[in-house]
Amino acid sequence: MFTEAFMLRALIAAIVLAPLCSFLGVFVTARRMAFFSDTISHGALAGVALGFWWGMANPTLPMILFSVLIAGGILWLKENTELLTDTIMALVLSGSVAFGIVVLSLLRGYRGEIQSYLFGDILAIGNEDVALACVLSLTIGAWLFYQLSPLTLLTTEEEIAHVCGLPVRRLNYVFVLVLTLTVAMTIRLLGIILVTSLLVIPAAAGRNLSRNLRQQLLASGVIGLAGGIGGTLASAWWDIPTGPSIVLSCLILFGASLAGRKLWR
Repeated sequence: MFTEAFMLRALIAAIVLAPLCSFLGVFVTARRMAFFSDTISHGALAGVALGFWWGMANPTLPMILFSVLIAGGILWLKENTELLTDTIMALVLSGSVAFGIVVLSLLRGYRGEIQSYLFGDILAIGNEDVALACVLSLTIGAWLFYQLSPLTLLTTEEEIAHVCGLPVRRLNYVFVLVLTLTVAMTIRLLGIILVTSLLVIPAAAGRNLSRNLRQQLLASGVIGLAGGIGGTLASAWWDIPTGPSIVLSCLILFGASLAGRKLWR
């Protein structure tokens, strides 16, 4: 099993994407942006539908572009209207999903492909997806560590970040772009429905085992990596869906972090 090309591709994707999501999840949960990532992931359905509508065998590019468009729309509405953030995201989520369903209803013969994007099918990803995931993880990971101190200050005390002269608006926009790209790429790992769980669960487990943000980043990355690899292997061994398998593996580790909370803290 471990010599099969599809299994090696799946493991590489899990190794590079799961820790990245976990690192980002620390900032996402601290900034209460879980609903934002959920909106982006569900809105990506419209990008997938458009890709199939245009006859593309791999709709990853339109999925990413549409996700970025959705994120930009949320930010524009937040800055140019008086609507509350959760209201804006609910509007965008419902509208993009409705549009995607309408497009999908006009298509024939893509049911299996659509299910792989809804529920994840990491065992079916190609070499180009793995290469894109590696480039994305290396680029975003380097940016996160380079901007770790400014992001930490921005996450904990945004007003102090303003006073210190940090480019708060630019950092927020770049962080949203980074989060959007990561969510869009991880859809092949977990699927549209479950992708937010890889941002939230390892970060929550890491919080149980840490005293500060840097410790949480390290713990979350390790937990995300273990959950990603363990879930992928369990999926191959027992022939179960990969996305739910990874989520359940992360939940098991979350339960273990609750048990070890008093010991480590």
